[in-house]
Amino acid sequence: MIINEGIQTSPLLSGPQAEAIPIWTKCCKMTERTPLLHYRLSASVNESENQARQAGHAVEERHKSPRHRSNQPGQPKKLSTFFGVVIPTLLSMFSVVVFLRIGFVVGQCGLYQAFAMFLVAYVIISLTVLSICAISTNGALDAGGAYYMISRALGPEFGGSIGLMFFLANVCGSALYVLGLVEAVLATFGVPEDGIITSQYQVLPSGYWWSLLYGTVIALLCLVVCLVGAHIYAKTSFLIFLVVMVVLLTIFISFFAVTPRVVQLPAEATLNPRGNGTLGPTTANFTGFKIDTLMGNLWADYVEDYTTDKMMTFATVFAVMFNGCTGIMAGSNMSGDLKNPSYSIPRGTITAVIFTYIIYNLLCVLEACSCDRLLLQKDYSFLRDINIWGPFVTIGVYSSTLSAAMSNLIGASRILYALARDDLFGKALSPAKKTSHSGNPWVSVLISWFLVQLVLFSGKLNTIASIVTIFFLLVYAAVDLACLALEWASAPNFRPTFRYFTWHTCILGIVGCAVMMFLINPIYASASIAFMLLLLLLIHYLSPTSSWGYISQALIFHQVRKYLLMLDVRKDHVKFWRPQVLLMVSNPRSSVGLITFINDIKKSGLYVLGHIQLGDLSTLPSDPLQSQYDSWLSLVDHLNIKAFVNLTLANSVRHGVQHLLFISGLGGMRPNTLVLGFYDDCSPRDTLIDPVLACSQSIDLSSHSQDAERTSPPFHFASLRDPGNKDGPTADGKVLHPQEYVAIIADAMKMSKNVILARYFNNFDRAEALSPQSFSQFKSAVFIDVWPVNLLRPDSCSYVDTCSLFLLQLACILNMVRAWRKASIRLFLCVEEGRSVQGAEQKLGHLLKELRIKAQVYPVPWDQQVALHWQRQGDFKSAESSESTKQEEEEEDYANSFPSNTSHLSDEYLTAVNKLILDQAIPPAAVRFLYLPRPPADTRRYAPYLHQLELLTKDLGPTLLIHGVTPVITTDL
Repeated sequence: MIINEGIQTSPLLSGPQAEAIPIWTKCCKMTERTPLLHYRLSASVNESENQARQAGHAVEERHKSPRHRSNQPGQPKKLSTFFGVVIPTLLSMFSVVVFLRIGFVVGQCGLYQAFAMFLVAYVIISLTVLSICAISTNGALDAGGAYYMISRALGPEFGGSIGLMFFLANVCGSALYVLGLVEAVLATFGVPEDGIITSQYQVLPSGYWWSLLYGTVIALLCLVVCLVGAHIYAKTSFLIFLVVMVVLLTIFISFFAVTPRVVQLPAEATLNPRGNGTLGPTTANFTGFKIDTLMGNLWADYVEDYTTDKMMTFATVFAVMFNGCTGIMAGSNMSGDLKNPSYSIPRGTITAVIFTYIIYNLLCVLEACSCDRLLLQKDYSFLRDINIWGPFVTIGVYSSTLSAAMSNLIGASRILYALARDDLFGKALSPAKKTSHSGNPWVSVLISWFLVQLVLFSGKLNTIASIVTIFFLLVYAAVDLACLALEWASAPNFRPTFRYFTWHTCILGIVGCAVMMFLINPIYASASIAFMLLLLLLIHYLSPTSSWGYISQALIFHQVRKYLLMLDVRKDHVKFWRPQVLLMVSNPRSSVGLITFINDIKKSGLYVLGHIQLGDLSTLPSDPLQSQYDSWLSLVDHLNIKAFVNLTLANSVRHGVQHLLFISGLGGMRPNTLVLGFYDDCSPRDTLIDPVLACSQSIDLSSHSQDAERTSPPFHFASLRDPGNKDGPTADGKVLHPQEYVAIIADAMKMSKNVILARYFNNFDRAEALSPQSFSQFKSAVFIDVWPVNLLRPDSCSYVDTCSLFLLQLACILNMVRAWRKASIRLFLCVEEGRSVQGAEQKLGHLLKELRIKAQVYPVPWDQQVALHWQRQGDFKSAESSESTKQEEEEEDYANSFPSNTSHLSDEYLTAVNKLILDQAIPPAAVRFLYLPRPPADTRRYAPYLHQLELLTKDLGPTLLIHGVTPVITTDL
């Protein structure tokens, strides 16, 4: 098979097929990894020095399994399911709880409630495990564990905020376990603070600085293991795992092999809880297996904790016990070091969860059957006293704590490495991207260790312990949320091989984690959520756009489709009418003012920017519109408007507008109003400011402009036409003829669309139009003028037809926009002598009151203008009498078919009406709304019709000629 050198790696290839692709892909300098290719494959392509050698082995690689490929010389050694997932998860979940807190749980809660506690806790974490398994088996999983899952599912904002919190939780958790190990060592080998030595083994000096020194030594030991690499960590963890298993085995054997005995209680547990200075019982009994002992331990008996002197409750004991169940992510954190993460994570995590659940419940039963209640409540380290060899338990505590500290440290480094590689925090984390030849992120390990060392200076971490647990629970809830979002989005590419989950399990997991967070500490839980939201906002506004895909887009699509199907056009009512606008834009460079103005009058309705490119697809090699969409979408973002973009290719502008009117929108969301720029000879002016140019001209540093170029591509719109160019389709260089322009208006009205013609918006600036004017005699200096009468039909002065009411509605909508609320609506009432001016004004005022429209009515006498009209009509009738009978019949047919016959209007009349409008504009109006009559039925009169509109609106400033065809106003409730 021959592969051309211009072909790039297919996103649908993975595994051996992807590896067989030639190494020339390096020359493509792709900035993003292919989504479905595992990072190890692409990294081996991008980072290899010997391309020829790799290409020669490509065919051989195709026949090898992934396990064999991952462990070749030069490749980082990868871990199996047992070493990479099972052992870290087991050790993290056991920690010291299995040795020091199982008896505490049974002694306080009793066996029945202990069973219930572990059942509830494991149900919560099992629901999260199901979500982890689902996400981890839905494609290739990269380094970062939970962060990688969340960020690729919920987007960089959620992933980055949760990832940073998870990193901090692992750092603090590692420091917590280090200090816990120091305290355990000093409890056995440390000299007491009072100086009274009771054992020959108490040789280590104690104190804050000594504890810090011991903690630093332990942290350095963890650092050395993690710096060498994941394989050394796995071997060390395996040795610790063997030690812990041997200790657990001795504990189980001890319950059967050790004879009943009396156990000396710790000194602090013998003080009377009443605080009166008397001593309580100093000994307790290990009875062996007795039915009386079991019966005494079945029910709850909450007492004060002798280490904190606080009364225990179900909630407090549950919070302590749940700390031992929060290690389920230890295996997932190693996802980048596993041979096959999608295979290992679900199987290894589920195995560890089941195993620990069985061990915890067995220990509860054995302790409830053999230890009296006093021993369980007053001695948390009693397992050492009843073991066949006491130091076994001490060794187990040390080993499990050291393993948990290493697990948290290496997990934190992997999360930090993934965060750095995704560039969510810019250059702040760029050093953490560095790795060794074996792929170990040694800089991330050093940074994590340094932060652990800083936390060690705080000494006691009782407060941080609760925060760490809450952070872990927040991460678990986020994983459940990610799985829930993927399931609800119904994306075809979400098809995990692990299918034992539903959206119900995801919701229950989220609820369970949230309840546990607030059960442990409601204040810390609220603060953690607030911190996460703050990080989410910071990343949203500061981080670059990612190419991972946003689950929000899939969810929005799913919901919008559902609600669009529910939006029934047959249930439309005039009470809930709103403008849904299709604005035709020839070139955005000269239409910025109009685009922003129409955005103001849409009133939360549909707003579509339509553009037509002339051409025939059959003669073109590809669709030329595909490359233009990005520029139009960037325009929408740049102007900060809420609009859609719809582009079409047509052989004429008229056919293109018809296409857009037919196909724009979906279901009940379709344009009902067409907006066109006016056809005149005004020279277009480029008012579009390129964001890149604007940024490069600012006083910011050059690096800022480079960022802008990456996030806001420049607009690729054609330059404006030259009015002096005579080589175009028309004499003035336009591609649209006057005849075709009026035909577009007529077509829209035939399709029952409202039509708006916008003139003099080339230089419109809303900020300038709404700026205060120096007219002290007026309360408001900003006016919206409305002329609801058909000025081209002076013989028809109706103010209550559909079109007039449509004008009033649009003016009212504009006045409702926040920026236009201070503007006043002026309604001009054209009157003639001999008619009741006061009666007409009162009638119109009553109509406005019923319609809840606040406007000032101004009567305008226009007798002189009307006289000019009738004079012209008389001259026309005299000339018409000399025509033939056949011609009269044709004219009569045209006049009857077009009620608003405007063909006989003189230029003198139109000029006079234009002057009348200008004379009333004191102070000048920000925008004017005029009545647009229907085009004539005779296509031969299209040019005179357009000429009349031009004379009528000459020099009026921003003006809208509006024709409404549908009722939009009602007085009903």
